[in-house]
Amino acid sequence: MSRRPPPPSMLQPDPAETEAAGEVWTAITRDIAVSVRTAFLEDHSDPQTDNYVWSYHITIDNRGTHTVRLLRRTWRITDARGQTRTVEGEGVVGEQPLLAGGQSFSYASGTPLPTPCGFMTGLYHMVVPGTGEEFDVMIPAFSLDSPYQPRLKH
Repeated sequence: MSRRPPPPSMLQPDPAETEAAGEVWTAITRDIAVSVRTAFLEDHSDPQTDNYVWSYHITIDNRGTHTVRLLRRTWRITDARGQTRTVEGEGVVGEQPLLAGGQSFSYASGTPLPTPCGFMTGLYHMVVPGTGEEFDVMIPAFSLDSPYQPRLKH
């Protein structure tokens, strides 16, 4: 069974943050930067029952001058078998954060997979409250890695 990772152009580790916090993936859309860090949760995983769990920590940074509100999210979560599920919902962690220019919002969440590795990507659906203009912000594709994933030898 081979794992098909996202295209290299979609994985964008931020070199400035890589040393301090482990691998960080960042995408910027219309002056909104989304950065992601992940951690495999060994204590919540059970490889014998094909249950693997990760946490992810996200920071949304409004680098622009307009105030924006996060309305909804759409996630695409893909396991090592190539099975993808889509998760949609209002806001994040029960909130629809309002971010003025220069403000950021951070939160943590998690996801299970039936395989020892996979990846996630998605979109935040935003609105500019002053104009009602809606737009999507890319969440960068990021790896969900564990010590149980097969290692390839070349």
